Amino acid sequence: MIVSVLLSGTAVMLQPLQQRNIDNEKMTMILKAAGITEIDANNAKKTFDEYCKTMLVIDENGNVVEGHNAFKINMKDELYKRANNKDFCLPIFVIEDNNLIINVIPLQGNGLWGPIWGYIGLSSDYTTVVGAVFDHKSETPGLGAEITTEKFQSQFAGKTIFQNGKFVSIDVVKGGIITLSDDLQRHSVDAISGGTITSRGVNDMIYNVLESYLPYIEKQ
Repeated sequence: MIVSVLLSGTAVMLQPLQQRNIDNEKMTMILKAAGITEIDANNAKKTFDEYCKTMLVIDENGNVVEGHNAFKINMKDELYKRANNKDFCLPIFVIEDNNLIINVIPLQGNGLWGPIWGYIGLSSDYTTVVGAVFDHKSETPGLGAEITTEKFQSQFAGKTIFQNGKFVSIDVVKGGIITLSDDLQRHSVDAISGGTITSRGVNDMIYNVLESYLPYIEKQ
């Protein structure tokens, strides 16, 4: 009983610290998706407040709504609502860097062994990828877990999500984009060798989430 009480008390006392670490990691990933990399755990909050001047929340019709904390929105819950044809709301983190506007959108999906997630930064007109970061819960080291590497993530910068005005997202291509025409390569990146299912998970995650934002993006 004494040990149980001590463990419970310790867990309660550590909860604020754990939440702060979670928030710092989230802020760091948002900024990295916008191309801002000079961040560490000690200055994450300060740096985030410096660059993120606006946080928007939109509804399923692409309208900005009030009364929601964008930072605390749970993407998994909101995408579940969307899948079940219920009202949902989604966050956008607007980053200002040297007079540039980068719109960062959170991503949520499924890999081979569990959840995958990340953030994708889009240009002010929502057409071009500025950067992307990904993470996972339990993908295979050396294979699907490679989505967290700079080699994989850096491919996304400069890619475009529209082709002749039509939404096409970013295709994660098994066998490499070298097999595609120059026009298609503008919307594609190389998949991870040996990580086919995780790569497909990233592909589907980006498409499904960005499609949810289309009503708002089209209004811009």
